[in-house]
Amino acid sequence: MDEPAQNGDVFPGEPFGQSDRAADQRSDPAGEPDSAAEVTAVRTAVATLSPRDRVIPTWTDPTVRRASEVLGGPLGSHAVVGRARLLTPLRVCLLFAIVALIGGWLFKAACIQQGPDGAGGVSLDQGGQRPWLTACYNDVVPLYGSHKLNQQALPYKASWTSDDGSVHYMEYPVVTGYWMWGVSEVANGYLKLAKAIGLPLPLDVAAYFTIGAVLLGALYLWAVASTARIARRRVWDVAIMCLSPLLIVHAFTNWDIVAISITAGAMAAWARGRPVLAGALIGLGTAAKLYPVLLLGPLLVLCLRSGRMQPWLRAAVSAAVVWLVINVPVILAYPAGWYEFIKLNSTRPAEYDSWYSIYATLSGSKVFDKAANATSPTLLNVLSLGLFALCCLAIGWLGLAARRRPRFAQLAFLVVTAFLLTNKVWSPQYSLWLLPLVVLAVPRWRPVLSWQFVEAIVWILLMFSFAGVANKGLSIYPFIAAALLRDALLLMLVVMVVRDIQRPDTDLVRMAGDDDPSGGVFADAPDRFVLPSIGSLVRRMRRKTGANMDGQHSGSVDDGSGNTGFEEPGHPPMILEAWAQVDRSGNPLPGFDAASRARRAAEAAAREAAAPSPQHRGSHPYVRPPEAGAESLGELP
Repeated sequence: MDEPAQNGDVFPGEPFGQSDRAADQRSDPAGEPDSAAEVTAVRTAVATLSPRDRVIPTWTDPTVRRASEVLGGPLGSHAVVGRARLLTPLRVCLLFAIVALIGGWLFKAACIQQGPDGAGGVSLDQGGQRPWLTACYNDVVPLYGSHKLNQQALPYKASWTSDDGSVHYMEYPVVTGYWMWGVSEVANGYLKLAKAIGLPLPLDVAAYFTIGAVLLGALYLWAVASTARIARRRVWDVAIMCLSPLLIVHAFTNWDIVAISITAGAMAAWARGRPVLAGALIGLGTAAKLYPVLLLGPLLVLCLRSGRMQPWLRAAVSAAVVWLVINVPVILAYPAGWYEFIKLNSTRPAEYDSWYSIYATLSGSKVFDKAANATSPTLLNVLSLGLFALCCLAIGWLGLAARRRPRFAQLAFLVVTAFLLTNKVWSPQYSLWLLPLVVLAVPRWRPVLSWQFVEAIVWILLMFSFAGVANKGLSIYPFIAAALLRDALLLMLVVMVVRDIQRPDTDLVRMAGDDDPSGGVFADAPDRFVLPSIGSLVRRMRRKTGANMDGQHSGSVDDGSGNTGFEEPGHPPMILEAWAQVDRSGNPLPGFDAASRARRAAEAAAREAAAPSPQHRGSHPYVRPPEAGAESLGELP
């Protein structure tokens, strides 16, 4: 009998199979589910997982299995799992994250060192190319003074003049801008308190950076906990985003963790069947950084495919309302300050990490520069937006044409990665956006950690190039080589995700028995709308061409086998609803009348029921360690 869940354990024990029954309750053949019953079933399924359902990474992942030798080797076959009162998987992952965040503060601490100012006091020591040669550079320290945060000036109202005489305002979205201001107020209050009670007084910028780091670290722990609630039986995969070289290097480079934590919370809310809360968090995250709004795209595709459009509409409306509530007051009060974010991103050139900048550097081309007398690089803006739109269309088609509905995390990872690869601005810390997504989309330790290590190298080489060869730095070319390698590894992860979508039997999450832990209302739901794949369209055109050459009817005729030629193997007959198979008079073509469709649907259901399920949990190899010398399922490339 399972032991009751301990306080703080997000995976309470329950008799095996309860989550299956809850998942079955979520499939409403009528299309739109009953909202109250739907939410209850989803929350029950998310909250119920017995210890023996967990995936043990030292049994299933070769990288983790080899690393575990340092601590005594993989978990034994007779080990008791899920009985720890203190060190639950979530708490261990949170400890890992805390260690990494401390490492991240230490990595940036060189940029808040103080030295004598020549007048008997101390000041910030940035001499000797320190920010570049130590790679400690971050936006927090220089913007503290340049954006008048040391004076606690109100964002979007305060302005400053640059050397060329142009006037500038806070260039970050509203939530991030007021976060920066709020931390400056807290730091100022701490300095007053420390002076009043006789504590050592740090530099104001050092207090600002450190207090901000503590608050950002707390938000990242929320992101870890939210991702763990989604990962469920693969909770240990969350350690990938905790023991992350990318986190150590970029946790405190900027304020991206604010949006990352909110986005992770939105995904957890959706997974628990709370579309309104998920939408509100997406709206809040979009007010902090642009990328959270991209999640609405994958949700639209998957809700359309499963026929669950009402939850998506509630989430979209909730996101819009929250975003407007946050932004409209600032727009009305400080329109010029609010518009600074849009102005900057439309006029700025290609960032060093983008392929546009790499191409221009290697070729010497100026094609992406702005034209004479122009205020923005028009070609660059249009090209980056067009490429991203094409990627979104391809991802949407993939989501509607795959034989099995993709998981939400998979499509979200593809969309955000496409945004990074096609955008003209790829600030190095933007890669942090992918940490919660990659854990859920492709939980393979070796390739994911390899990509993160290269990200760290990219940052260090970029900083060395800023120092310059004359100052013991490097040229730009080692950085370009590392950036191209980073892009190649990221594309490799994209290929792996697409392969898992096309071949669900290679998807580690589904091999463990889950349909879509992040799916929420559409997890385990039947398909209601799908599109043909590119391959099926090509085959259809070939069949039509051959039929026309033989003088036969170009339409598809039911030959009695149930195969009309319009159904992709593995697709449900619902695909016929997406195509008008009627003649000019509106009458169904042969084989497309209601009786034929019903007969094919019944035959397909009978074949599916008779086929043995490869996902049967009771016989899954995850329930026991692999035999000596045996290849585990986790070693799939």
